[in-house]
Amino acid sequence: MRSIRLTIPSWRCAPHSLTISVGFAVAMAAGPALAVPDCQVPAPPQEMAYPGAIELRVDATDINHRVFHVRETLPVSGGQELVLLYPEWLPGAHAPSGRNRLNKLAGLTVEAHDAILGWSRDPCNVFSFRIAVPSGSTSVTLEFDYLSPDSAQTEPGGSPEVTPDILMLDWSSLVLYPAGYFVGRIEVDPSVVLPVGWEFATSLERVAGQTALASFKPVSLETLVDSPIYSGRYLARWDLDPGAAAPVQLDAFADRPDLLSAADLAANIAHYRVLIQQAYKLFGSRHYEHYNFLLTLSDHLPQGGGLEHHQSSENNAPAAYFTEWGKMVADRDLVTHEFTHSWNGKFRLPQDLWAGNYNVPISGSLLWMYEGQTEYWGKVLAARSGLWSREEALESLASVAASFKTMPGRKWRSLQDTTFDEIIAPRFLPQPWGSWRRARDYYDEGALLWLDVDTLIREESRGTRSLDDFARSFFAGDDGSLGPKLYTFGDIVDALNAVQPYDWAAFLRERLDALDRDPLDGITRGGYRLVYSDVAGEYHKSEEALSGVTDFIYSMGLSIDKNGKVKSVLWDGPAFAAGLSAGVQIEAVNGIGFDLDRFKEMVRNSPTTSGAIELTVKDQDHFRPARIDYHDGLRYPHLERVPGTPARLDDILAAR
Repeated sequence: MRSIRLTIPSWRCAPHSLTISVGFAVAMAAGPALAVPDCQVPAPPQEMAYPGAIELRVDATDINHRVFHVRETLPVSGGQELVLLYPEWLPGAHAPSGRNRLNKLAGLTVEAHDAILGWSRDPCNVFSFRIAVPSGSTSVTLEFDYLSPDSAQTEPGGSPEVTPDILMLDWSSLVLYPAGYFVGRIEVDPSVVLPVGWEFATSLERVAGQTALASFKPVSLETLVDSPIYSGRYLARWDLDPGAAAPVQLDAFADRPDLLSAADLAANIAHYRVLIQQAYKLFGSRHYEHYNFLLTLSDHLPQGGGLEHHQSSENNAPAAYFTEWGKMVADRDLVTHEFTHSWNGKFRLPQDLWAGNYNVPISGSLLWMYEGQTEYWGKVLAARSGLWSREEALESLASVAASFKTMPGRKWRSLQDTTFDEIIAPRFLPQPWGSWRRARDYYDEGALLWLDVDTLIREESRGTRSLDDFARSFFAGDDGSLGPKLYTFGDIVDALNAVQPYDWAAFLRERLDALDRDPLDGITRGGYRLVYSDVAGEYHKSEEALSGVTDFIYSMGLSIDKNGKVKSVLWDGPAFAAGLSAGVQIEAVNGIGFDLDRFKEMVRNSPTTSGAIELTVKDQDHFRPARIDYHDGLRYPHLERVPGTPARLDDILAAR
């Protein structure tokens, strides 16, 4: 055993230093030669057609066990090694999220001409499977199961995809594909067997005359992976653009039929019809032949999440989304965000997010455009379509503005650096101390960035141009053209300059790379300012109701559930100073057992009290006191109009 000494300047105690002794073992004599793994890098994808179509048959009827059975037949050349890949870098995930799925592949067998073939996993690439194909073989058939998480699984990556009433089928979980080809040049002939009596929706075009077996017209693997299927017992379908050349449908699958029959349902669906027209007025084109909003209304599936596709989108909402419409304010911009992605992310795609297949690493340096501008247009379109009132849209922006105005993590980590976060901290992992560490802030701070751009264009052009003009030019193209049309940072700058000459490169780089820069320029230039009051707006109330968490972040610096469990703590806030962290349980307040309403009243009345709020908290098996000396009352963010300034933000949110 040898040791080394490291002397490191201490950033907390400068000018002191810290000395660490580290022990490690050193081989003093040559030992046996190490075995070298037989690693083979899969052939890189190329622009050439795979010879023949892959037949992909999926049996999705085993909803009791939540297992998808797959049978896949591939044309091959006998006497050669076949290298198959399981999708790793999935579109829209911006990270190698295939690892969440690979562990659910089981029972893999390979057969050629009634003979079972062996397969081996590449020791240096667990997503790569190698198969020696016998001479004379013209095809191989794979069979395997995809073990969708069941309702009892709570491990990371264990979100349910199947319930007794609804299933979500993502083809990326159900296919192994040949290395060496662009996925756009691999043809697949897909079909699926669904539970008896269940209906389904997808952007795939079905072959006429099929019954229990839903067969679809052959498509490229790229299109297939981009075309999920939702299926269930209870479906309601609405035509959102009657008589249009490019049909748009909303397909809603629910836990129960009564969830699809709200009293004011027709009025709510009308907002989605307005959304389609407002999007066309914004972008001036469409890039799909037809479009399906796939929507689940379920308390047994992930809620509030979505995934973009070119001709459809996945949108997962609470079961009461329509029946308790007034409480769902904070979720109503999900569909507008995902719909926007058909233009931004699908038709136009950052160059470093395109790789040819699903097993070549990608980068996300432009996610502040891909997701940030999409988040911005999602909020704007929610207002323009009537899914949000003007006041609800302003409250949404107030919530975002307050979050980044108070976020201490912006002092050390730039907005640009957060574009690495999908890889650094995948969503399925715990995310401690988010206010200090930061997370995927290219969404919401990215939206503030584009509000900044929009209001500046309006100011510089004296109201004659706006970011709408950028959207119409940047995302323009022939209707129905699928792309992708790739773009770079320089392309964004050039397109902005074509709308309004300015030093956009410097403008963007300053906001992307600077630390702790005021993020509210767009709010201010829009004619508003951020203020706080002790009354929560409807958007904030909806956020709390949907999350089950009461927010005291802008007052006490923490959020808690109804039972007193601390869910988050603002770094360096009052609760942080009192020694609290996420996960501790508040047992008593001022010597009385915890009650959420009583606690809220104490915070509300804190400006008129002199003493600190005394807590008794349970941290695992330990009880301890915590003292929060706070006297500023409840604080909820709002945007307040600044008299005498141009109401640019009102203009942005107004319907076209």
